[in-house]
Amino acid sequence: MTTLKLTQIGNSVGVILPKEILARLKLEKGDSVFVTDAPGGVMLTPYDPALDEQLALGREFMRDFRDTFHQLAK
Repeated sequence: MTTLKLTQIGNSVGVILPKEILARLKLEKGDSVFVTDAPGGVMLTPYDPALDEQLALGREFMRDFRDTFHQLAK
């Protein structure tokens, strides 16, 4: 577990992420992160949860129409 302190950044308050956490999340300066509600708190992730939902719907669509896609590929 890593404890981070809130810091005044201009007129806002922020958290400075250590290099080790940035490396583990594969983040660099300028990247976006997403905060979502999670059981017992919040989750910080570099992956857009809305994109995951869209990908799941796309996979389901492709699975439902697999035969059609095979015919079109000929």
